[in-house]
Amino acid sequence: MAFWLTKETRLLVQGLTGGAGSFHTRQMLEYGTRVVGGVTPGKGGLTWEGSLPIFNTVEEAVKETGANVAVLFVPPAYAADSIMEAIDAELPLVVAITEGIPILDMVRVKRFMQGRTSRLLGPNCPGIIAPGLSCKVGIMPASIHRPGRVGVVSRSGTLTYEAVYSLTQLGLGQSMAIGIGGDPLNGTNFVDALEAFEADEETDAIIMIGEIGGDAEEAAADYIRRKCTKPVVGFIAGMSAPPGKRMGHAGAIISGSQGTAGEKVGALRGAGVEMVDSPMELGAAAKKLLDKRAKEG
Repeated sequence: MAFWLTKETRLLVQGLTGGAGSFHTRQMLEYGTRVVGGVTPGKGGLTWEGSLPIFNTVEEAVKETGANVAVLFVPPAYAADSIMEAIDAELPLVVAITEGIPILDMVRVKRFMQGRTSRLLGPNCPGIIAPGLSCKVGIMPASIHRPGRVGVVSRSGTLTYEAVYSLTQLGLGQSMAIGIGGDPLNGTNFVDALEAFEADEETDAIIMIGEIGGDAEEAAADYIRRKCTKPVVGFIAGMSAPPGKRMGHAGAIISGSQGTAGEKVGALRGAGVEMVDSPMELGAAAKKLLDKRAKEG
């Protein structure tokens, strides 16, 4: 695996001393992730559970630990500033788990990111996991993941887990599973993930899970049609969602005739994506496509 998470990943946890930060840090450590410290303003100089150093700022933490990835468990009111602090410290990957960040705050973040090299994953996402590296940055249940050669990218956390479990049950593991989040303004999008999987020699097929609202799936369909050589299986959540009503994620809302599930399914089918009607069918569809490709040589 040569992108985003590597054997050299050194993770910094912003908001480590909070309840969510502490709980998920234990889970990440148990999985094998190399967590090197945490950031909680005002608690610098302390240690977390007698093992990890706490710093007041990201800049200080990076200097002392060599951290190159950050994950945020910071309350919504302070999350945007925490994201920008990590980006200002030039961390290559910043993963924002926080849900409920105000849209205007994310507008500030997007403007702040212009011209910078950091990659933002999220907000309102489950994170990212590379089973072959035993590296987990986020809140996903590690036990359902297995090393393998199918890449997964999704706007939904729980549907990511459904896809992963359906693969694992069939003996197909994952090269990497990426949750991009369901907010209207996020960092990494479907096309970013598809480009990475397309270039990755350890990924043979891709599962993509979208939902109503926005045009990210249509942009992904255009990329797949033009440049993707690997088989793609897709699912769109929200077939029965009524227009104008937000369904779970802040970005999952149909406005007029745009953003409907039918529109997205049609665009992806037109790009050659194998679409399924249930997330539990994703693994079987991926296996079918991989078997077919193997027979064709």
